[in-house]
Amino acid sequence: MKLTDFVVPDAILADLKAENKETAIREMVAALKRCGAIREEDEESIVEAIMKREQLGSTGIGNGVAVPHTKHPSVDRLVCAVALVKDGVDFSALDNEPVHILFLLISPPDRPGDHLRGLENISRHLKNQNFVKFFRQAKSKDDILELLHEADNNQLG
Repeated sequence: MKLTDFVVPDAILADLKAENKETAIREMVAALKRCGAIREEDEESIVEAIMKREQLGSTGIGNGVAVPHTKHPSVDRLVCAVALVKDGVDFSALDNEPVHILFLLISPPDRPGDHLRGLENISRHLKNQNFVKFFRQAKSKDDILELLHEADNNQLG
């Protein structure tokens, strides 16, 4: 499974402005709605499901990265929005540092293997310091998309 298999290109936000965790999550879910990856009527219940997951423990994994995620019956395949928050946002991350890189993942409840593979794939790339460094330097959606393709093709070392 590759990042580009489930990241929705039109849900890449290269300069997300967010005051807090919930605002960031709402903006990313709205991006998935705008490009047709989720239905408008499911938007609020998806946000609620992700926020409920965050109450169990922050998905801010440290190093300026968060991976908010949920399983939701409204999707029939793994979908992911990606955002870069230049100024950072408080995500109650494990290292108490602001989050700059967000991967928001939604998967169907009946496909737990896909959910885990998606999370593992994202986590593997986010442990790569070159990937994180280049991501934080991205200026546009196209820059981020190109970076995802390079990561999929193991061109980041």
